[in-house]
Amino acid sequence: MPEHSHDHHHGHKDRHHHNVPRPGAMRAFALGIIFNSVFVVVEWTYGVMAGSLALIADATHNFGDVLGLALAWGAAALARRPPSARFTYGLGGSTILAALANAMLLLMAIGGIAWEAIHRFHNQVVVDEATIIWVALLGVAINTATAWLFMADRKKDLNMRGAYLHMAADAGVSLGVAMAGFGMMYTGWRWLDPLVSLLIVVVIFVGTWGLLRDAMRLALQAAPQDIDPLRVRGYLAALPGVSEIHDLHIWAMSTTENAMTAHLVMPAGHPGDDFFADVVKYIEHEFNIGHVTIQIETGEPCALAPDHVV
Repeated sequence: MPEHSHDHHHGHKDRHHHNVPRPGAMRAFALGIIFNSVFVVVEWTYGVMAGSLALIADATHNFGDVLGLALAWGAAALARRPPSARFTYGLGGSTILAALANAMLLLMAIGGIAWEAIHRFHNQVVVDEATIIWVALLGVAINTATAWLFMADRKKDLNMRGAYLHMAADAGVSLGVAMAGFGMMYTGWRWLDPLVSLLIVVVIFVGTWGLLRDAMRLALQAAPQDIDPLRVRGYLAALPGVSEIHDLHIWAMSTTENAMTAHLVMPAGHPGDDFFADVVKYIEHEFNIGHVTIQIETGEPCALAPDHVV
């Protein structure tokens, strides 16, 4: 192979093989969204009728997870869309924007719930404990059933694992609301309703703040949280024949796909396609970076060599 001062090697995942869930998994997302959307409407309606802020807060929590399920489902659907002349990476990046919108919407919602809960500590409202108990127990059943839908794939797919954990947590929160209903029924402590509401607000805030932080980082093209750029740099720098590495960039193309570019200075020239096929395969397996572009340089000065240049 003739040597050049610059050469490129590209690697990428087979998107249809790696990133598109099996039909059963897609069906799990569809059923989970339908069941939980119906329950959100039911829980919100009965929360208003029963005067229970805890039910309304739990409905808001479930609504947030419906949005999360829709986001994961949308990511899988967008992964099927081929790139275009204008959107050269496809539309996967829209999942990052959806995550941002999801987080901001939930933060506004829990702000209103927290304000109302604090108000109710001073102005306690009569609630229908029986309605709270039965609706919350229905939520336990629905969230448990939804978690079961994702159980089979939770160890093979990160999105499925996230959905499973969210639904399992929702079942626990609904159980807590039901227990608060029993507590109010047998003790008459009406302050349990706003107290449980504030606890749910804390649960939502912790999860939502993490979502907002991660989405902001991805929107600003930061390296994904689960990838250590220093480890990637160390691996590339240790490759045989590499004397220098620069212009290393790692970013998320969507909430499920990552990309990387790097310039490797190899004075002896291009080591061959088989060498880079192994490098790309290792980077995909070890660092979860499925779209890799490596430029080979033989030592001539590169304008992008300083790390502060982008």
